[in-house]
Amino acid sequence: MHAEDLLTTSPTPEAVAAEVAALPPPPPEALEALRRKLESTEQAPVEREWPPILQAPRNKKDSRYVEPATSHRPVVGPVLVMAKRAFRLTFQPFINEVLRRQVEFNEAILDSLATLYEHQQVQARTQALWRKEMEERLARLEGRRD
Repeated sequence: MHAEDLLTTSPTPEAVAAEVAALPPPPPEALEALRRKLESTEQAPVEREWPPILQAPRNKKDSRYVEPATSHRPVVGPVLVMAKRAFRLTFQPFINEVLRRQVEFNEAILDSLATLYEHQQVQARTQALWRKEMEERLARLEGRRD
């Protein structure tokens, strides 16, 4: 089907508007059912807290900073810790610059994952509402048949 197939000149828009105006008003029950359906499908408020599945990656997104230097060696441990601290103190600006783009990438990926998670939650709610509506319709049809 092409777009040209959908364009028609008859009936005219005025004739369609006149026919719509001549329709009887819908029953109040139908209006109330439609209002409830629209309210139930309204988008839920956006969660302010990060989803639990993304909490751990969010806490590790900044790879420029690591845990404090430690060592399990009893004799040379303090020397190694001091050497690690001196190395980090000296080279931290370079480390930050090298890892800056990685941190930006991590933040962008986490934002994308959070968006996907929110969309998945909305889709799950919508599917549950759709399933409930289909079950109600099926029950009404089975009731008419009996």
